[in-house]
Amino acid sequence: MAHYITIDGGTSNTRVSLTRDEDVISTLRISLGAFSVLDNKSALKEAIKSAIDSLLSNSKKSYEDIECILASGMITSEFGLCPLDHINVPAGLGKLHQNMERVILDEICPVPFMFVRGVKCIGDSLEDTDMMRGEETELMGIMTDSERDCIYILPGSHSKVIRVNPDREIETFSTLLTGEMVKAISDDTILKDAIDLKCKNIDYEYLLKGYKFCKEHGINKSLFKVRILKNVFSAGSSQLYSFFLGIILTDEIKEVEKYDVPLVVIGGKHQLKEATAAILREVSSKEIIVLSDEQVDQSVTKGLMKIYKG
Repeated sequence: MAHYITIDGGTSNTRVSLTRDEDVISTLRISLGAFSVLDNKSALKEAIKSAIDSLLSNSKKSYEDIECILASGMITSEFGLCPLDHINVPAGLGKLHQNMERVILDEICPVPFMFVRGVKCIGDSLEDTDMMRGEETELMGIMTDSERDCIYILPGSHSKVIRVNPDREIETFSTLLTGEMVKAISDDTILKDAIDLKCKNIDYEYLLKGYKFCKEHGINKSLFKVRILKNVFSAGSSQLYSFFLGIILTDEIKEVEKYDVPLVVIGGKHQLKEATAAILREVSSKEIIVLSDEQVDQSVTKGLMKIYKG
């Protein structure tokens, strides 16, 4: 069995793991990402170098024990360590493998990096044009032979609604700023005292109320109703959070409803995936599969290995 270092490069965080094939031995999380080091890329390089050295030292491994370093995500953006062009859809495992980029970054370590390119849709209009970095790897990690001709939803900071064709290729997709909207609105608007992001419980009645109200009245008017629910109707924290989440997820549900496919598979962050599934089960006749937290957590590592091995 071979050993690898895998890097999941995000916008504001980076996860570095030591693996034995697909089995993760240990992981270090870095509170730096491509966007958070815009003016100082050396900081990210130093952090990744330190993480790799720590993982190897703690496991009594050396550079010679590592076959290569597999990396995907925003680390290949114009803000990252190795800017690379996207590849066009349709894109499946074979195309992602063929377009990996081998690079040696001596300032980090002598082990070669294998970078996975992001994927883009170039359409005739703004509506048909989109791009992703990292989610293609996550998708390859969770996709199975039984899930063909379906929609995948990957909720997160930049949620993706991905149409996969019967050949298990990314055919088209849409990006929504879901996670960033949740944080920005709850941190920096008048709703700050109404939305508790630490709330663990979803009130499914209020989740659906938020979705239905937003579908009828639009997001702008709906968001202020969270304040009305708090100040006039004395709604509780889980009711307020759930109503808010229903509003934010409305556009994701709208994207899913565009596609005439029988199956929807949902990954991503726990609360977002559970809330998305609950709304879809209420308003759609499609079969809904929700991936476990463990499947989601392992998806990037498994995806990197699948792409590397082709």
